[in-house]
Amino acid sequence: MAAEPPDPIETVLDGASPPDRSLLLLNRETPKPVVTLLEEAFENHSLTVADRDVPNGAGDVACLVEDGEIVATTSLSELEEAFLLVNADRYRSGTKQIRSGSFPDVLTALNDTEFTVRGFPKSNREKLLLILISRFIEHRALDAGDGRLRATFQRLSRLDDERGTKRVYSWLADSGVDTHVYGVDDDPEAVPELDVSVHTGRNELYRRSWFVVFRPPEGGDGVALVAIETGENVWRGMWTRDADRVRQVDSYLEAWF
Repeated sequence: MAAEPPDPIETVLDGASPPDRSLLLLNRETPKPVVTLLEEAFENHSLTVADRDVPNGAGDVACLVEDGEIVATTSLSELEEAFLLVNADRYRSGTKQIRSGSFPDVLTALNDTEFTVRGFPKSNREKLLLILISRFIEHRALDAGDGRLRATFQRLSRLDDERGTKRVYSWLADSGVDTHVYGVDDDPEAVPELDVSVHTGRNELYRRSWFVVFRPPEGGDGVALVAIETGENVWRGMWTRDADRVRQVDSYLEAWF
């Protein structure tokens, strides 16, 4: 009997110790509904959102605080543009975010923390976080122009159905990045035109996995997203920038897909 694959998220979380994090909105002038949107996005997680007024400070700034220290800042206008006032179609059908390379630092810095997120119709915001991080990783690969990217799609037809996704992977195929895509081969015409390595299968890992893993050339900074669908459009996942964990995720895909 073939061995059962280990839980991919537990593989990544092994040894991780996420810091105590909170999101502070400094000198907020933006209307209160923006705070409500942030609170709703993270209501199932330990990330608290709070307002603070500080003298002589800039207004409408979000700060990610780890163990009492500010580690990332983002203007609230950037958070609205990239996350709060858009939906998933912004990333599936378009490429504006990846072309600009503008991804909120306070979100991309939430690495090594486990999230459980819900998609539409249960939530309009939660799953968008993982979609944004996926595009962030793809942008890192395009910016490097080298290294290896692996991505799972559940259904390979998404590479044809989603205009923005198709454009991004066309760029990757034309770059120097060794690009591998994985999924159930539900549409044989979805990827032939893309110069990428295609891996197909029909087991549970192919149907329920959401991986985006970039390993740069030696000396570069990699990043990996891992998520598993645990219910109908409910995903348990996290991402990491730790070099050893990125290597573990890359090896997991190579071994079990």
